[in-house]
Amino acid sequence: MANSQDDHVNPSQGSSSNAFIPPSIHPSSLLSGQSYCHYSPCPEDITSSLNVDSTTPIPDPSIPTTPCVLGVDEAGRGPVLGPMVYSAFYLPLSLHHSLLAEEHHFNDSKVLTPGVRSNLMRLLCTPGHSLQKSCGWAVKLLSARDISAGMQRPGAGMYNLNAQAMDATVEIIRGVVEERGVDVKEVYIDTIGNPQSYQKKLEMIFPSLKITVAKKADSLFPCVSAASVCAKVTRDSALDICYEALQKERVGKGMEHMNDGWGSGYPSDSKCTSWLKKEMHPLFGWGNECRFSWGTAKELLEVKAGLKVDWPADEDEEATKMTQYFTTASAESNDTQDELRDWYGRRPKEIF
Repeated sequence: MANSQDDHVNPSQGSSSNAFIPPSIHPSSLLSGQSYCHYSPCPEDITSSLNVDSTTPIPDPSIPTTPCVLGVDEAGRGPVLGPMVYSAFYLPLSLHHSLLAEEHHFNDSKVLTPGVRSNLMRLLCTPGHSLQKSCGWAVKLLSARDISAGMQRPGAGMYNLNAQAMDATVEIIRGVVEERGVDVKEVYIDTIGNPQSYQKKLEMIFPSLKITVAKKADSLFPCVSAASVCAKVTRDSALDICYEALQKERVGKGMEHMNDGWGSGYPSDSKCTSWLKKEMHPLFGWGNECRFSWGTAKELLEVKAGLKVDWPADEDEEATKMTQYFTTASAESNDTQDELRDWYGRRPKEIF
């Protein structure tokens, strides 16, 4: 999966809605259906355990580090359109409540307006701002294509959404703690399923971290609230970028604009379902923006698709026994020589 950060959008650019586009948007990876990670620079107020003067950064126990708290949350678990985004957000323990909750009023992203979320994300990316100097963040964007590919693996090979979500959580925590040397002491995570069992799984992976998994963690812990904002702004921007790309593609083909939009991407959104029905290709369905493993998409393809593809079965339905290659020909075909049987054991000069 792509991890490159060299193709991100300039933060000064805007989308069709004039919302802030964060540097966690990597257009080329996004539009090609690739999943990827993005990490902000380590804040200047946080000293990590890595010896950054080394060509290959290595842990240096002599460096005094900054004790930090880290929160994890996601956006886009349920939609049929667009990616699912997991985010980790970290800052010094001493600033956890004062900076996030008291000064900047971070809260669960669902209770904040799009404008407030966008502005908070903008401040996080503004050089010299107190949030940018003290807070770091990371996202793992799981593309609709990769989510569906995992969920549609046959049989026991299926990679379900919970497993994908947990792997994303583990990846970004490791990226912050192990690869960037941030001295994380406490971790707060919004749960997937049962909080106790999920917490035990994570504690086995990160035995040195104090981990708390809870329902509605995004409304209980400011660092999780901040993570939810990063995840939500990244997902919303990703949807804007995908929609604009489709508009440009249609213009290039001389087609009319999609004036009605595609809504939030959730199956319960009438705009979303209308878009899916109107824009479905009779053979290929949709592009990388759609989760083909979702029931909504499956039903439309099965019921509304105008073209059917029949894959012919093998003509010989009975399995061929290996022994038949080494037995004599049957009475009905005495004059027919079996090529493999006649060749086997002969010297090359007798064959050629």
